[in-house]
Amino acid sequence: MFRLVAMGVSIMRVLMIQTPSVERISQERIYPIGIVLLASCLQSHGHVVSVMDMNLELDPFGALREKLLTFRPEAIGLSLRNIDPLGNRPNSFITPFLVAVHLIATVLPKAWLIVGGTGFSLFPERLMQGIPDLDYGIIGEAEVTLPALLRSIDNPPHLPGLCWRKGTRIRVSPPTTDFDMANYVTPNRRLLDPEFYKEINNYAPMIGIEAKRGCELCCAYCVYPQLQGKRLRCRPTAAVVDEMEILHKDYGIESFHFTDPVLNVPRGHLEGICEEILRRKLKVRWDGFMREDHLNEKNVALFERAGCECFSFSPDGLGQEALDVLCKNLMEEEILKAASLVAQTDVVCVYHFMVNVPGETHDTCEHGIRFIEQLYEIHSKKKNLGTIVLNNIRILPGTRIARMARAQGIIHAETDLLYPTYYNPSPYDTLRYKLETLKQCRNVYN
Repeated sequence: MFRLVAMGVSIMRVLMIQTPSVERISQERIYPIGIVLLASCLQSHGHVVSVMDMNLELDPFGALREKLLTFRPEAIGLSLRNIDPLGNRPNSFITPFLVAVHLIATVLPKAWLIVGGTGFSLFPERLMQGIPDLDYGIIGEAEVTLPALLRSIDNPPHLPGLCWRKGTRIRVSPPTTDFDMANYVTPNRRLLDPEFYKEINNYAPMIGIEAKRGCELCCAYCVYPQLQGKRLRCRPTAAVVDEMEILHKDYGIESFHFTDPVLNVPRGHLEGICEEILRRKLKVRWDGFMREDHLNEKNVALFERAGCECFSFSPDGLGQEALDVLCKNLMEEEILKAASLVAQTDVVCVYHFMVNVPGETHDTCEHGIRFIEQLYEIHSKKKNLGTIVLNNIRILPGTRIARMARAQGIIHAETDLLYPTYYNPSPYDTLRYKLETLKQCRNVYN
């Protein structure tokens, strides 16, 4: 290994790795925008950078070993994006992550190992304590912290979001949630060619676009405000469309997914993006999760004209009682009104709901069935209801649901939430299967 010094600045060879975040090679894979964005930042600071997505490899650990031996990085950034596949499945991505760390530490024992990503940001102390090969971790946004860490990696200052070891203890600096999105560095896609991801996915577009960060909502199960902060930070609309246009013209990308927690909040931002798409006559398609109470006849029509290919909703509550307990700050009537608006379009619509939420009763279960039937009826003319996704609640640390589950004895102080843990107590622990049967019958007969 070697380190260059240019004008007093230490230049390092850095490998950014997306660790396994899908269960099988045949499953949908998403372009790892986070590590490519950070690699682009490091490149702008003069570092020699390479990017690897283990999800693309038939033999991910063999490919990782080969990459380590050929590139021989001095520092390695590991992204733990997903801790498990959700969707009520019991599998965990912690196991392949642990194997990847062990392999790196064995092949290149002198390389610095730095971990980040959404999954890590939820369990920083737990993971650092349990994996001694990790030198540092970064919680949340890392555009500023990671380059600063590499400048003084032997003895870094207290940087925002930095996790480090002090004796046997793990120390954690509070993360930053104030990165100015006007300074957003567009990911350099030459570091990882989008061509590798084409024609893989059937459900979600494989290329993500960040239009904003932050979420001002306080849903009882959600960690977005914890990870990104509650203040909305929007990119300039022209910059968002610039990125889409370059990807479309240079790489032939026609379909995009906006990664925003809620795409159509605040009012006017998505509208501005759509007006810019139309002004440039850019023929692209896109989707993202939208808030029902921010839709009206005018903006629904605008979104469709500008290329919206799927209205994705996550109302989560199958009735007012569930909406209230989940802290959605949303009325049942607003969901049905939004459904009526989008049901008049030629755009596919998808709804996500939580099943067996706290306070579930026989009456709320029956109401949930009728609510699903209402949605299918609303969409019956155009038949543009793609599907309804039904899940139990994944219990995550720091959420209101976690506190409720603890108070109810569903989890306890020793419960390791790092591994798949769902809120699904009896007597309604089989409700999801009943609703899945209803949904699949309607999908088939429609």
